[in-house]
Amino acid sequence: MLLAIDVRNTHTVVGLITGTGDHAKVTQHWRIRTESEVTADELALTIEGLIGDDSERLTGATGLSTVPSVLHEVRIMLEQYWPSVPHVLIEPGVRTGIPLLVDNPKEVGADRIVNCLAAYAKFSTAAIVVDFGSSICVDVVSSKGEFLGGAIAPGV
Repeated sequence: MLLAIDVRNTHTVVGLITGTGDHAKVTQHWRIRTESEVTADELALTIEGLIGDDSERLTGATGLSTVPSVLHEVRIMLEQYWPSVPHVLIEPGVRTGIPLLVDNPKEVGADRIVNCLAAYAKFSTAAIVVDFGSSICVDVVSSKGEFLGGAIAPGV
């Protein structure tokens, strides 16, 4: 079972995923308020309270954040509370398999990369990917699975 943590500016979504590939399924998910000054201990207490006994069944964890201070705390939390569970955090410098064909790849948010990666993995073709949140991101993926760029606008 995979623990997935998606930290955005306004909300954090925590989910549990079973299966792999086409058989992957989100079995549970929760939305909590993002607090920029949250600690690793507070995150762990909240997440353990949500996932309960499923904590013992974790085989991996992944996370991303548009709030750098929270990503740091997610890393500490995973290392302290689930040290035997392998984890990957999507952040600048992590290879995701999607080439970033932009002038400064480190400026592309992890949320935008993962959205485009998911769109290409699901449809295997060029796509325009739109994410409606506290900001609206419109990004483009080529037919070869390359991130071509996009735009960010104020959200809804």
